[in-house]
Amino acid sequence: MDPAELTRLTAETLYLVLLVSAPALIVSLGVGLLVGLLQATTQVQEQTLSFVPKLVAVGAALVLAGGWMGGQLIRFTDGLWTAIPELIP
Repeated sequence: MDPAELTRLTAETLYLVLLVSAPALIVSLGVGLLVGLLQATTQVQEQTLSFVPKLVAVGAALVLAGGWMGGQLIRFTDGLWTAIPELIP
């Protein structure tokens, strides 16, 4: 396999991981920030108060964006399987 092709595949894979994980990470970051502000203003430092809303929000984000995420992964995997004959000398 050509080193340039391996580098391209690695870069594309890392970009896909970043793209697919973005919805859950952004939602978790946003909810964590809101809950942190709420805890700071009310001075309530309960651990479950920060965990449960993030869990619910990330679950909802995965339900809403799961089809798109799966489609991206299937598209990439299909492209890899199709390219195997060209990648192996």
